Amino acid sequence: MTSSIQLPTKIARLPEVKAQTGLPRSTIYLWMSKGFFPRSIDLGPRSVGWIKSEIDDWIATRIVKSRQNSINANDGDKHDY
Repeated sequence: MTSSIQLPTKIARLPEVKAQTGLPRSTIYLWMSKGFFPRSIDLGPRSVGWIKSEIDDWIATRIVKSRQNSINANDGDKHDY
């Protein structure tokens, strides 16, 4: 039987996730609990990590949403630039 799960190429630990996102530990765990941030995976009894591609996708989504919000906020402007 073959598995359809694609293995991640990299696991990021908390310091790397904090550096990559600019978020503090408390926000990462709060947003994770509310479903706003990718869930961590257990690496051992006292060790967790995040799938790097999921963090990258989350950041990309945040950028797109941010750009869309700024475009929508400027819809009323009458500038030609």
